[in-house]
Amino acid sequence: MIFWIRSAMRWMAVLAWVALAPVAFADEANFDSDWVFAKGDIAGAETVAGAVADWQKVDLPHDWAISGTFDRNALSTGSGGWLPTGVVWYRKSFTLPAADRGKRVFVEFGGIMDRGGVWINGHHVGHRPNGYSTVRYDVTDHLKWDGPNVIAVRADTSFQPASRWYAGGGIYRSVRLITTGQVHVDTWGTYVTTPQVSAERATVRVESSVRNQTRHDARARIEVTFTGPDGKTVGTATSEAAVVPAGRVQKLVAQAAIERPKLWDVGKGNLYAASVRVIGDGGAALDSDRVSFGVRDIAFRADTGFWINGRNVKLKGTAIHADGGAFGMAVPRDFYERRLRGLQALGVNAIRTAHHPFSREFMDLCDRLGMLVMDEAFDMWTVAKNPYDYHLFFGDWSSLDAREFARRDRNHPSVVIWSVGNEIHDTPYPLVAKANLARLKKIFNEEDPSRPVTMALFRPNVTGDYRNGLADMLDVVGQNYRENELTQAHKDKPTRKIIGTENTKGRGNWLAVRDFAPYSGMFLWTGADYLGEADRAGWPNISNPSGIVDRTDVVKSIGWERASWWSETPMVRIGRRTGAFVDTSGLPTTVAIATPQPKDAGVRNDWTPASLAPRVEKVELVTNAAAAELFLNGKSLGRKPANADAGAIAWDVPFAPGELRAVAYDAAGKAVARDALRTAGAPAAVRLVAEQTTLAPGFDRIGFVRVEVVDAKGVPVPGAAVPLTVRVSGAGTLAAFDNGDPADTTPFASATRKAWNGRALAMVRATGTSGTITVEVTGEGLRPARVTLRATAP
Repeated sequence: MIFWIRSAMRWMAVLAWVALAPVAFADEANFDSDWVFAKGDIAGAETVAGAVADWQKVDLPHDWAISGTFDRNALSTGSGGWLPTGVVWYRKSFTLPAADRGKRVFVEFGGIMDRGGVWINGHHVGHRPNGYSTVRYDVTDHLKWDGPNVIAVRADTSFQPASRWYAGGGIYRSVRLITTGQVHVDTWGTYVTTPQVSAERATVRVESSVRNQTRHDARARIEVTFTGPDGKTVGTATSEAAVVPAGRVQKLVAQAAIERPKLWDVGKGNLYAASVRVIGDGGAALDSDRVSFGVRDIAFRADTGFWINGRNVKLKGTAIHADGGAFGMAVPRDFYERRLRGLQALGVNAIRTAHHPFSREFMDLCDRLGMLVMDEAFDMWTVAKNPYDYHLFFGDWSSLDAREFARRDRNHPSVVIWSVGNEIHDTPYPLVAKANLARLKKIFNEEDPSRPVTMALFRPNVTGDYRNGLADMLDVVGQNYRENELTQAHKDKPTRKIIGTENTKGRGNWLAVRDFAPYSGMFLWTGADYLGEADRAGWPNISNPSGIVDRTDVVKSIGWERASWWSETPMVRIGRRTGAFVDTSGLPTTVAIATPQPKDAGVRNDWTPASLAPRVEKVELVTNAAAAELFLNGKSLGRKPANADAGAIAWDVPFAPGELRAVAYDAAGKAVARDALRTAGAPAAVRLVAEQTTLAPGFDRIGFVRVEVVDAKGVPVPGAAVPLTVRVSGAGTLAAFDNGDPADTTPFASATRKAWNGRALAMVRATGTSGTITVEVTGEGLRPARVTLRATAP
């Protein structure tokens, strides 16, 4: 009886709050500041009183492991970059404004690595074993309105080895506090599609799932206002009113037309917004929601591959892991943006999120930059790749993880295809694999019927995926590597839509895709070097060097080669061949490799060989122009046409110190691109190049200062490995210091590290909104250098 009295009193209080509350609009507030953090499994850390421990003040996002020491005996092994793992706790005290009494309150975690548990005022409100999942917990019933509240989070990466790459640790993505009405749009409940698109008009359909968390049925409709990329209103729509039963969810649909829409396209991040209001009887506003979307039309076709807005486009993609090099998994937005823009400059138009959901911030960037995305859910299903990874939880959690992932990302125009798995090792057991694939595909098709589903098949001819029907369960058949096998699978059954989900970097691999119209495109392994997955090379290698750019986003020669095939901007680069092309990214992990492989084209972009004695150097030019000419110390060595097979244009050049210069020409003979290399002398000085002049404070804002070791004439010295020390003074601080070396175990927070290939990258943060930030770098025997940035308001 007491229980029922208390329950009735609680519901009466809720109804009273609803009656007394002002107009309720969903509000999303940043919840990242003023946390405390401690290592160890601390008894009582979840309670309101807490526990005695070495609590440290931190702001989120926070990857505690990246600040640890690289240790060859680490339980994470080379898979996790030899970095520390274990149990950690976070706590935060907060109060809520009286004006929010009567609303629903949610806490949304972008990602907790790993096995995250959450408590509010000592009450356990949720647990999610998948560290990549964005989760939202309703904490309303456990809150205090007359005093402080305490949230506690436990994160556990102690079970090792787990991930096959560096996964970080702690609350490594942003946290948000969300307030809504009692009748409100459900979590990620608004879904916007553009079922009909033309240059003259686009039909926009808005579906909002409205949840009623009162004890009485409510009648509601949605009113939607559309704004264009310029922020101006371009249309409105209203749904029919419907009853939302108590405790249930009801979908409400509104539709409108946008005249002469600005299309979202490759490299064109034209974004619209749909502002949704939930309106009750009598016109009262009960809640609101706002999502961005793009107006675009996409299709995958069996005969001609991928289409967007009526154009046939090859997906020129790279897979990347989510880490931000020196920042670990707590990645500032500016780091991601610099990386994505750099890849776009090489001609990359698509990203595969390998092999899990990335952050909301990353997806927003892809939307804004016009980058196509293959959005991937899982690296494994029920069969393990490492002993303590997600396969332990797949059976219990994958449906929820997949559904919430699809709902979270389905409004992003950048997402053009879903992937439900990477090299899934369940496929030798077709009954298991087919059942799991059918279940996952059904979820994605239900939550987002506007996009197809694929997966990265692993040796499908070995496991019989093309014969037993598994491959044909996919909307688009994806396969890792072995491009000719996928081509044959299409020829065997021409109705198959096909895409290369992971590919090596050789010219033949690209030609197989370029010259076969049904091939939708390819995704290189990988776009950028990434932390972890260094077991093949062994200690002291901390990162995998398979990217077309390194950890600091310096373009490798193989990246310039790719640009000659993919970029639409005229380019030319000079390379000095030093060896054969080596790419081990497609080899099985059982293949032992004694030293880290460069996975490069066997070419160096310098004119400084180890010996300056007379010899013949094999020089190659990569260009997307019609022809190119090479000059040595001002003398032409001849003009040659581009090769039809996309191969480099080659010269045998008797070495002489000085300047090697290339000029590329279009079909009319006009010079359209240039490159030059000069022979370097001994290291003499440091040169700094600041990529911006002003810097605002905040987690996401990073100032990048390139550090180069140069000779007395200012020529970069490619082999310089001198220790460098960076000092930041004034209104700023050093955020991280890196050189891209896959075998450098210096902590990223250290102010001193060696140059690698004559380079390093200093990354700084502003600590104020005015004044100057001075960055100075010194090196033994080198003339120091300094640059100044101006701190500014956000």
